[in-house]
Amino acid sequence: MLWDWAEQPYPTIIQTFIFATYITSAAFVVGASSMTEVQLENARADLAGQLGLAGAVAGLIVAISAPVLGRRSDSAGRRKFWLLLNSAILIGLMLASYFIEPNPTFFLIGLALYAVGNIVQETAFINYYAMLKQVTNENNIARVSGIAWGLGYVGGIILLLGSLVLCYLPGHPIYPAEEQALNIRVIFLFAAAWMFIFTIPLVLFVPEIPKTEISKTKESIIQSYRGMFGTIKNLRAKNPDALRFLLASAVYRDGLAGVFTYGAILGTVAFGFSQTGVILFGVAANIVSGIGAFLGGILDDKLGTKRVIAGSLIGMLIAGVGVFALAGLGSITYWIFGLALCLFVGPAQASSRTFVARFAPTNREGEIFGLYQTTGRAASFLSPLLWWVFISIASALSLANPTIYGIIGIMVVLGAGLAWLLRVNPKPAVIE
Repeated sequence: MLWDWAEQPYPTIIQTFIFATYITSAAFVVGASSMTEVQLENARADLAGQLGLAGAVAGLIVAISAPVLGRRSDSAGRRKFWLLLNSAILIGLMLASYFIEPNPTFFLIGLALYAVGNIVQETAFINYYAMLKQVTNENNIARVSGIAWGLGYVGGIILLLGSLVLCYLPGHPIYPAEEQALNIRVIFLFAAAWMFIFTIPLVLFVPEIPKTEISKTKESIIQSYRGMFGTIKNLRAKNPDALRFLLASAVYRDGLAGVFTYGAILGTVAFGFSQTGVILFGVAANIVSGIGAFLGGILDDKLGTKRVIAGSLIGMLIAGVGVFALAGLGSITYWIFGLALCLFVGPAQASSRTFVARFAPTNREGEIFGLYQTTGRAASFLSPLLWWVFISIASALSLANPTIYGIIGIMVVLGAGLAWLLRVNPKPAVIE
């Protein structure tokens, strides 16, 4: 559970609220000082689009590698080793982010760190999720998973509030002169230290899994892909609703990820939030997401899992339309509809795992959840790609505030996932 807390700096600090907005700020625009306000806005939109493209490329790499890594994590007997190695790489990437100075010449390096970090984090999750059954039993697996999820939200709140007080608010004690954006860059050092410290319990107290008989015969990459497609073929023949849900959730879960990944960029570039405003919004987003997840769990028992997921996606589509249609009203639009988006993310995520648990057979939950993660990674390029496409089209047409058009790409992904989900039986049979 503490590893969920430990890795929280990457999605919160690097991927969403601070590093991503830092490298898409005016400091990284070539010739920013001589630009008009409109030109600068368009230039920052281009940086935001490039960030989305980098995320799309990272997603494609994950999609290609995840099936092999996922199938091998159960039997190789090096699950903990690979998780710790990925953790060490993430820590190194956050340390390296400190050296990205506020200068256009550092933008591509920052972009590369961002893309590589996305790949490493998603790879780490494959082994982390595989560990869940290793450290729990049938009576506490849901509770442990839920507490870990909650720790992630709480960790995000603490990180953002700490960054705000120590590095952003007037009179902050860290680099008060703010030369070379040191007050921002030092946060990446804190993030690396946080992950290092809170990964220690995993090192000390979680044992490595033993090698299995299967691992003695090493599976080739081609065999790994053949095995994955064999599992999918079996689902298609015997449990099409389970397969349909796995594919639908892969699509809409990428949309859910897109909301958080590009939420801060929308706030800064499209709605003019200051860095302090973005952090305050991030704190509110984590609180609202936690509340949504809690309420979704209650409604799940009363209304059914599929209804909660579908209702959450519909709510997000309505909120997304509000963000786009009412953008001209300014920041108040994002405070209302942006937080509404976050409210529905939690229940959609939590109920999706519950839905899979309902059709996963006893003693094969790990295999099915592994496929759940693999299909999710396979679609992880959709939101970044469509985010970049819609921003690029808006920029090419010289539309005002082109970054706001990125939300359309995310809504397309959510809508496609919802359409696919509606075809799924709300109570699919348990997989044979």
